[in-house]
Amino acid sequence: MRTPHRIATHFGSNPNYSNPYDELGALDDGPLEEFLHDADAEGAGSADDWAPPNHRRGSRRRRRRFAGVSRAAKALIGVLVLAAFLTLADRWALLYAEHQAADKLKDQLNLRAAPEVEIGGFPFLTQLADHRLDSVKVTVPDVAADRVSLAKVSATATDVRLDGDGPVAIRGARIPELHGEVLLSFDDLDRELGASQVTFTGHGRDQVRARGTLPVAGHDLRLRADARIRRDGERGIATRIGGMRLDIGDLATYRPGVRASEGLHLTRRSAARLGRESAKARALLSVPSIVRRLGVPDSAVRAALRDDTRLASLTGSASFVREAMRLNLLDVAADHPRLLERLGLDPALLDGLSRLTRPVLVDQLSLGFRLPHPADGTMRLRDVRVEKDGIRVRVTGAALVIGH
Repeated sequence: MRTPHRIATHFGSNPNYSNPYDELGALDDGPLEEFLHDADAEGAGSADDWAPPNHRRGSRRRRRRFAGVSRAAKALIGVLVLAAFLTLADRWALLYAEHQAADKLKDQLNLRAAPEVEIGGFPFLTQLADHRLDSVKVTVPDVAADRVSLAKVSATATDVRLDGDGPVAIRGARIPELHGEVLLSFDDLDRELGASQVTFTGHGRDQVRARGTLPVAGHDLRLRADARIRRDGERGIATRIGGMRLDIGDLATYRPGVRASEGLHLTRRSAARLGRESAKARALLSVPSIVRRLGVPDSAVRAALRDDTRLASLTGSASFVREAMRLNLLDVAADHPRLLERLGLDPALLDGLSRLTRPVLVDQLSLGFRLPHPADGTMRLRDVRVEKDGIRVRVTGAALVIGH
């Protein structure tokens, strides 16, 4: 084993040999010391120069982004925003004007509720400044018309001229032309015409059928009537009621009026049934005045009252049935009230029918109405027609003035 002395002696004898320990010692004042000194100096300087982070760098970046948008694009965005605000202001002014107009029409026409007002044309503010509206549509859902309510009245006025000192001081309007429609609803008629359960249906262009029940003296009588719709002058419609009849089961039929065919009469079935109901037949033939009305000879009556076979033969004949149906039972009741009780008729019902005259029943089934007469201008009915949902009437107007 070689000793360190021997190793040193060995390398020391070599002229090209350099001792590594000497080289490490030489680094004390060399580049390493300079590097460490520079690192300490830099660390101290960075500690003295520390500052908080700048959070506005993001906003600067955003400003730099918008800085890249062209002036034309910015102008377009500004125009769009302005247009949106102007449109909003225009619609707000329109809604306000429609509300004010509805309130004024309600007060002027004495309506139960404010109508629906729809002002057409765009923009509204320029029309208002020009004191002219392209069109105004008014819808009134519930207007009193005689004894019933019209389901709907709708009208559209065009080229409306506004009167006032400025856009915010409108006193009224002038309507040169108006077109509208009136609907007399069958549903309203069914609901409002008395306490009866009557249904109205259209039949043809100008006819309405009424079918249902009518309470009379505690009895529900089947009602049948036909109404023909016609125009009454230039501002009204009227109905001509015909074919009215009230059926008391299959016992009798009441037709209001004074003609021979009108009044209270036995039905064909009940008159024919007298031949099988001897008690009722005997009661009828026991009254001389009724026998004279029936035109039956006295000898035939006496024989029938003694023999049931002859009674059935007499009352069952076609001529007797026909003559029995011609009897006005209201006239019979006036002289022989007990007799009709034996025939199955309630005296209270007979009394109620006697008061249910033709004018009273016609009034209960009347469908007529008239347009209001405007203070200025004219309103006319142009067409009346019967449709599935009701009676529809076309209306025109000219030179109308609202307000003032």
